Amino acid sequence: MSTPNPRRQLRPTDVKRLNRTWRRNTAGRLGMIVESVTGPFNIGSIFRTAAAFGVDVIWLAGNATPPTNPKAQKTALGTDRLVEWHEPVPAAQAVRAAKDDGFTVVAIELTGDALPLHEAKLTGDVCLVVGSEDHGCSPAVLESADAVAYIPQVGRVGSFNVSVAAAIALAEARRQEWSAL
Repeated sequence: MSTPNPRRQLRPTDVKRLNRTWRRNTAGRLGMIVESVTGPFNIGSIFRTAAAFGVDVIWLAGNATPPTNPKAQKTALGTDRLVEWHEPVPAAQAVRAAKDDGFTVVAIELTGDALPLHEAKLTGDVCLVVGSEDHGCSPAVLESADAVAYIPQVGRVGSFNVSVAAAIALAEARRQEWSAL
Protein backbone atom coordinates (compact mmCIF):
# COMPACT_ATOMS: atom_id res chain seq x y z
CA MET A 1 0.00 0.00 0.00
CA SER A 2 1.48 3.35 -0.99
CA THR A 3 1.02 6.59 0.91
CA PRO A 4 0.31 9.88 -0.83
CA ASN A 5 3.35 11.99 -1.61
CA PRO A 6 3.41 14.82 0.99
CA ARG A 7 5.45 16.94 -1.44
CA ARG A 8 2.83 17.10 -4.14
CA GLN A 9 1.32 20.50 -4.75
CA LEU A 10 -1.92 21.08 -2.92
CA ARG A 11 -5.15 21.05 -4.88
CA PRO A 12 -7.20 24.29 -4.89
CA THR A 13 -9.60 22.91 -2.25
CA ASP A 14 -6.67 22.05 0.02
CA VAL A 15 -5.17 25.51 -0.46
CA LYS A 16 -8.47 27.14 0.51
CA ARG A 17 -8.66 24.95 3.62
CA LEU A 18 -5.07 25.82 4.58
CA ASN A 19 -5.65 29.56 4.06
CA ARG A 20 -8.85 29.42 6.10
CA THR A 21 -6.88 27.91 9.00
CA TRP A 22 -4.33 30.76 8.88
CA ARG A 23 -7.13 33.34 8.64
CA ARG A 24 -8.73 31.95 11.83
CA ASN A 25 -5.39 32.38 13.62
CA THR A 26 -4.97 35.99 12.49
CA ALA A 27 -6.49 38.67 14.69
CA GLY A 28 -4.28 41.73 14.20
CA ARG A 29 -5.30 44.27 11.62
CA LEU A 30 -2.75 45.37 9.05
CA GLY A 31 -2.86 48.66 7.19
CA MET A 32 -0.52 50.29 4.74
CA ILE A 33 0.32 53.79 3.64
CA VAL A 34 1.87 53.84 0.19
CA GLU A 35 3.48 57.24 -0.25
CA SER A 36 4.34 58.59 -3.70
CA VAL A 37 4.94 55.19 -5.27
CA THR A 38 4.38 56.00 -8.92
CA GLY A 39 5.42 52.81 -10.73
CA PRO A 40 2.20 51.02 -11.69
CA PHE A 41 3.83 47.58 -11.54
CA ASN A 42 5.05 48.36 -7.99
CA ILE A 43 1.52 49.44 -7.02
CA GLY A 44 0.02 46.28 -8.52
CA SER A 45 2.54 44.11 -6.72
CA ILE A 46 1.95 45.89 -3.40
CA PHE A 47 -1.81 45.39 -3.71
CA ARG A 48 -1.43 41.72 -4.62
CA THR A 49 0.86 41.11 -1.63
CA ALA A 50 -1.43 43.14 0.65
CA ALA A 51 -4.39 41.00 -0.36
CA ALA A 52 -2.39 37.81 0.26
CA PHE A 53 -1.44 38.92 3.80
CA GLY A 54 -4.93 40.16 4.68
CA VAL A 55 -4.26 43.90 4.75
CA ASP A 56 -7.47 45.66 5.76
CA VAL A 57 -6.87 49.09 4.28
CA ILE A 58 -4.37 50.97 2.14
CA TRP A 59 -4.08 54.74 2.19
CA LEU A 60 -2.43 56.16 -0.91
CA ALA A 61 -0.46 59.31 -0.19
CA GLY A 62 1.31 61.99 -2.17
CA ASN A 63 1.34 61.29 -5.88
CA ALA A 64 0.89 57.52 -5.59
CA THR A 65 -0.52 55.81 -8.66
CA PRO A 66 -3.95 54.28 -7.97
CA PRO A 67 -4.42 50.54 -8.52
CA THR A 68 -7.01 51.28 -11.21
CA ASN A 69 -4.14 52.17 -13.58
CA PRO A 70 -4.23 49.58 -16.42
CA LYS A 71 -0.55 48.67 -15.93
CA ALA A 72 -1.11 48.24 -12.18
CA GLN A 73 -4.02 45.95 -12.97
CA LYS A 74 -1.72 43.64 -14.95
CA THR A 75 0.26 42.92 -11.78
CA ALA A 76 -2.52 43.22 -9.20
CA LEU A 77 -4.73 40.71 -11.04
CA GLY A 78 -7.89 42.22 -9.53
CA THR A 79 -6.69 42.06 -5.92
CA ASP A 80 -7.39 45.77 -5.47
CA ARG A 81 -11.03 44.67 -5.08
CA LEU A 82 -10.03 42.64 -2.00
CA VAL A 83 -8.41 45.49 -0.06
CA GLU A 84 -10.14 48.70 0.97
CA TRP A 85 -8.14 51.64 -0.37
CA HIS A 86 -8.34 55.41 -0.38
CA GLU A 87 -7.44 57.91 -3.08
CA PRO A 88 -4.15 59.80 -2.56
CA VAL A 89 -4.06 62.47 0.15
CA PRO A 90 -1.13 64.37 1.68
CA ALA A 91 1.13 62.00 3.63
CA ALA A 92 0.49 63.56 7.06
CA GLN A 93 -3.25 63.25 6.45
CA ALA A 94 -2.87 59.53 5.64
CA VAL A 95 -0.89 58.97 8.86
CA ARG A 96 -3.56 60.85 10.83
CA ALA A 97 -6.32 58.72 9.23
CA ALA A 98 -4.47 55.50 10.13
CA LYS A 99 -3.97 56.63 13.73
CA ASP A 100 -7.62 57.72 13.98
CA ASP A 101 -8.54 54.20 12.84
CA GLY A 102 -6.57 52.73 15.76
CA PHE A 103 -3.37 51.75 13.96
CA THR A 104 0.19 52.14 15.23
CA VAL A 105 2.09 53.62 12.29
CA VAL A 106 5.53 52.18 11.49
CA ALA A 107 7.53 53.66 8.62
CA ILE A 108 9.89 51.33 6.78
CA GLU A 109 12.94 53.52 6.26
CA LEU A 110 16.61 53.93 7.14
CA THR A 111 16.90 56.56 9.88
CA GLY A 112 19.22 57.04 12.83
CA ASP A 113 16.62 55.75 15.29
CA ALA A 114 15.15 52.94 13.15
CA LEU A 115 15.03 49.46 14.63
CA PRO A 116 15.87 46.36 12.61
CA LEU A 117 12.54 45.08 11.28
CA HIS A 118 12.68 41.85 13.30
CA GLU A 119 13.10 43.87 16.54
CA ALA A 120 10.27 46.33 15.83
CA LYS A 121 6.94 45.62 17.53
CA LEU A 122 4.65 44.81 14.61
CA THR A 123 1.87 43.06 16.51
CA GLY A 124 -1.64 44.33 17.17
CA ASP A 125 -3.13 46.79 14.72
CA VAL A 126 -0.17 48.10 12.76
CA CYS A 127 0.02 50.25 9.65
CA LEU A 128 3.25 49.99 7.65
CA VAL A 129 4.43 52.89 5.51
CA VAL A 130 6.52 52.50 2.38
CA GLY A 131 7.77 55.51 0.46
CA SER A 132 8.60 56.45 -3.08
CA GLU A 133 10.97 54.47 -5.25
CA ASP A 134 13.55 57.28 -5.31
CA HIS A 135 13.34 59.09 -1.98
CA GLY A 136 11.65 56.73 0.47
CA CYS A 137 9.35 58.11 3.16
CA SER A 138 8.95 61.87 3.34
CA PRO A 139 10.04 63.94 6.36
CA ALA A 140 6.33 64.50 7.14
CA VAL A 141 5.76 60.73 7.44
CA LEU A 142 8.92 60.16 9.46
CA GLU A 143 7.96 62.95 11.86
CA SER A 144 4.42 61.69 12.41
CA ALA A 145 5.03 57.91 12.48
CA ASP A 146 4.98 56.15 15.84
CA ALA A 147 8.13 54.17 14.98
CA VAL A 148 10.60 53.51 12.19
CA ALA A 149 12.07 50.16 11.18
CA TYR A 150 14.53 49.10 8.52
CA ILE A 151 15.17 45.86 6.69
CA PRO A 152 18.71 44.62 7.45
CA GLN A 153 20.78 43.87 4.36
CA VAL A 154 24.14 42.16 4.13
CA GLY A 155 24.71 42.27 0.39
CA ARG A 156 26.27 44.99 -1.69
CA VAL A 157 22.99 46.55 -2.76
CA GLY A 158 21.79 49.48 -0.67
CA SER A 159 18.04 49.10 -0.99
CA PHE A 160 15.12 46.91 -2.01
CA ASN A 161 12.52 47.56 -4.66
CA VAL A 162 9.58 49.21 -2.86
CA SER A 163 7.17 46.36 -3.58
CA VAL A 164 9.71 43.83 -2.27
CA ALA A 165 10.26 45.94 0.87
CA ALA A 166 6.49 46.06 1.40
CA ALA A 167 6.27 42.27 1.05
CA ILE A 168 9.11 41.68 3.51
CA ALA A 169 7.57 44.06 6.07
CA LEU A 170 4.09 42.54 5.74
CA ALA A 171 5.50 39.03 6.06
CA GLU A 172 7.41 40.01 9.20
CA ALA A 173 4.30 41.56 10.76
CA ARG A 174 2.32 38.37 10.20
CA ARG A 175 5.29 36.20 11.30
CA GLN A 176 5.45 38.05 14.62
CA GLU A 177 1.75 37.54 15.21
CA TRP A 178 1.77 33.88 14.21
CA SER A 179 4.91 33.03 16.20
CA ALA A 180 3.10 34.18 19.35
CA LEU A 181 0.39 31.52 18.85
